Amino acid sequence: MTCPETPAPARPEAADAPAPAAGRRQPADSQAQGRPEAAEAPAHREPAEAPAPAGAEPAGEPPELRRRYTAADLAVFTPDEAARFVPQGDGDPRGDVVLAWELLYRLEPELYDRLASAERLHPDVVGWLPRGVDQIAEVGAGTGRLTMELTGRGRRITAVEPALPLRRILRRKLAATEHGDRVRVVGGFFDQLPLPDDFAGLVVACSAFTPSPAHGGEAGLAEMERVCRPGGCVAIIWPNHLDWLAARGYRYLSFPGPMSVEFTSMAEAVELAAIFYPRAAGEVRRRGSRTVPFEVLGINPPRDLAFKVLAG
Repeated sequence: MTCPETPAPARPEAADAPAPAAGRRQPADSQAQGRPEAAEAPAHREPAEAPAPAGAEPAGEPPELRRRYTAADLAVFTPDEAARFVPQGDGDPRGDVVLAWELLYRLEPELYDRLASAERLHPDVVGWLPRGVDQIAEVGAGTGRLTMELTGRGRRITAVEPALPLRRILRRKLAATEHGDRVRVVGGFFDQLPLPDDFAGLVVACSAFTPSPAHGGEAGLAEMERVCRPGGCVAIIWPNHLDWLAARGYRYLSFPGPMSVEFTSMAEAVELAAIFYPRAAGEVRRRGSRTVPFEVLGINPPRDLAFKVLAG
């Protein structure tokens, strides 16, 4: 099994300048959003804006993500998580939005799932993935944004997710889904996948892999390729740092067409925009719709992927 044939260029389209982080982690206005990229002073994006002062949200609105947690919440991390996300033993989620995302997954996983469920993948991204794969490994599965799509494309799927609360939600969803019994959900990190060599014909990550060691990096990419069978495919969906991936032999593919975040109601659109896209919250409220174009929120839509076919 190999990835489908495609004329994708070896480097990102429009790559005259250094390629931006193309995934949801790099908003169009450089506001730090999305699943985390790195806990370092991020070279992968411009620094996040300073946290809004206390009481800055309009009355009745929920606090934005970076103001929901404090350093005391870091105690939720397991020793393995703390070693990766707060290696120095301290951190401030109000000044480090990446850390705030990690706390979100563990303290308010249902809130994250509401957002991820609204940010649907471009159908051609899913359609491009090979069908009839004997074994698929997904890394950083979250609450199943991609996993639910993979149940119809592989005979057996192993979904690796480090955050226990997200694994619980994913298992619950799979129990209510046709072919959900094809999926095995396990704990694990990019840099230490609990899978043997040459395990899967397709190894994939969606809105999870970054060049940061805490969320992939060189060790994580090497692990994904170790787990992939010769002739198989490693795919990074909604990638960031396209130049970084291109330098490691990954080809880029993007699918056209308008895309929107599809919230369940206008009220949810306003609520989640205030938390996750505070710069766009006023415009979302003004539009008065549950469907919000990605460009209004200032983030790149999940329309692209980077892939590599391993030598057979």
